[in-house]
Formats: sequence, C-alpha cells, structure tokens
Amino acid sequence: MLIAADKFKGSLTAVQVAERVTAGLRRVVPRVAVEALPVADGGDGTVAAAVAAGFERHERRVAGPLGHEVTAAFALRDGTAVVEMAEASGLQRLPAGVFAPLTASTYGTGELLRAALDAGARTIVLGVGGSATTDGGAGMLSALGARFLAADGEPVAPGGGGLRDLATADLSGLDARLAGVEVVLAGDVDNPLTGPKGAAAVYGPQKGASPDEVAELDAALAHYAAVLERTLGPAAARHAAAPGAGAAGGIGYGALIGLGAAFRPGIEVMLDVLGFAPALERATFVITGEGSLDEQTLHGKAPAGVAAAARAAGREVVAVCGRLALPPEALERAGIRRAYPLTDAEPDVARCIADAGPILEDVAERIAGDWLR
Repeated sequence: MLIAADKFKGSLTAVQVAERVTAGLRRVVPRVAVEALPVADGGDGTVAAAVAAGFERHERRVAGPLGHEVTAAFALRDGTAVVEMAEASGLQRLPAGVFAPLTASTYGTGELLRAALDAGARTIVLGVGGSATTDGGAGMLSALGARFLAADGEPVAPGGGGLRDLATADLSGLDARLAGVEVVLAGDVDNPLTGPKGAAAVYGPQKGASPDEVAELDAALAHYAAVLERTLGPAAARHAAAPGAGAAGGIGYGALIGLGAAFRPGIEVMLDVLGFAPALERATFVITGEGSLDEQTLHGKAPAGVAAAARAAGREVVAVCGRLALPPEALERAGIRRAYPLTDAEPDVARCIADAGPILEDVAERIAGDWLR
C-alpha cells in the first residue's frame, strides 16, 4: 500500500494526509503495510515533501516579496537541492489581505538559489507556483549578480512595475557557479511570458492586479524581454515564447534565459526526485489525492501524475480529496478508479476544512472496507 498524496491546501500538509489515511486504514486492517511518500508538483509544499522523503532541510533568512526578511527553506540530498520559490516569494509571504502586483519581487528566491549553491548543490530543482510576483524573474537574477538599470544608471525599482523603466540589462555578473549546475524548472503551467495567455494576463488578477495593472505588467514584461533580446540576441525572444516562460509571474523566463534551466512538468520532476518509481514497485495499491480534484488536476497536478505512473505499472489507484468536481469518466481516463471526497462524509464544507483530519480518517476506513478486505 502506497500513499502518495499532495496537501489539502488550507487544511492538511501532505505528511498529515498520509498520517490520517494510514490511521483510518488501520482501524479496519490493523496490520496493513503502508508506505507514505508525500508528493508535490513544484508549488507550495514542495520542500516539505522533499524533507519527508529524506532530504535535509536548510533554513536561511532571505527577502520576502516586499523586501522584508523571512525565514525560508530549501532541501538538499546528495548534491540535489529542491528550491521552492513560494518559500521566499509566494503569496503566503504577504500579510493577510495585502497584494503587491507591481512591486513584489523574486529577489529572495535568488538568495535561496545562492544558498543552495553555497551548500554544494550540483543539481537544483526550482519549483515554481503560488507566487506573489510578476517580475519576470528579474529579482531572482539580481540576487545572483545580474544588473537591471534605468537610463540614469540606477537599478530599476523592484517588481514587474519597475521593468517599464529598464534601459540596460547586464547578465555578465551572474554567479559563475551556475555554469556547472543543472537547473530544472519544475512547474505545471505552459504559459508564455506575455500576451493573452501570458504571466500577467492569466495570473495577475490572482495576485491582486486590476485590469489596468495587468496591462501595465504585460507591457513591462514585453519591454523587459525586448531589452534582453538586444543584450543576448534572438534566444531571448525564443525563451519568452517558450512553454513555461510565464510560470510564477515570469520567473520561468528568468530561469530559462539566465540560469540555463530546462523546463519539465513539476510532478514528473518531483516523482523522480522523491524516489516514486522504487516505492511504486513495492506497492500493490496506491492512494493519491489533493484538496480539490477538478479540471486543474488533469493538467499536471500531483494526483494525475501519480495515477498515470501507477496505471502504467499496472497498479490500482484511488484518490482522496476535500472536494470532487470531476465526473467518473474523467477520473477513469486519468487512471483513478474511484475518488473519495470528504464532502461525502460531511456535506458542510466549512466543517470539512476545519476538521479535515478526523473526517479523512473516516474516509480511509471506507477505502479499507471497499478495497482491502
């Protein structure tokens, strides 16, 4: 039995999901052998999943999205570092109810990357998602030695809004160690940097951007890419149009153009890093899940990745979730035989969120009764 589930956002971490499911299963089958492998797709919770899989947690004081210091973590094992941009530059780092779409910066993510280099990382998995920022990764690159200057020779202001004043970009000072490190950009979106499907248009409103601010950010990102094209040549334009360039407010573009990163679907990367394949070999039955099973799940989220790999290996898969918004045929196509939402056990959504742990144990009892007896 393998439990490979993501977090229930706002209720339970991926580790807690595995603990509660295990407890519920063992109420019915006390001696059932369970292996827990909490998973993530590159967004918030990615470092925690890596630590649960045996990576060492490293904490550093870095700049949050508004410039105030925060304590952020990365994970390291055998020369591979997992850096989660949401740890330093995520919406979770903003005060409640506060958004800063024009000024939030990825500088702290760059500081985390530098800390991973200092710790000896030779491969860096940069998980992107949950960002508060739309700065095209300029802040991240600045922390690693790049310079983005206005016409007066002074650095442009932090955040995507400041990029409208960009006159020159100099990437020659980037940390020389990056040349010897493999950087993998792990995300679950394939948006380009700009345009109607770009970072500002699609995700800016989630970060508090008004329609006018979305237009301002999109124009600033386009200007940023144009300045980099003058500096670096046609590759800058190709990277701006590449899938994943618009991930996490355009940090994908910064990683592609400045770090030489290779973009891969986040769940594929994380399953490799976490050792999912050998765990799957040991399993006969798999439980996956996340807070909401919906259309987004089918486009690169953790349960879809787990189910696809398990189905390919001939393993039966069921899912737990807080809320289910997929019909049975969509679940079947994804490789999930059946989903067990908390709302089946407790129709009150507020209670499901507040008491997710005990309700999940009850749901796991049902799974044991349906599949393990």
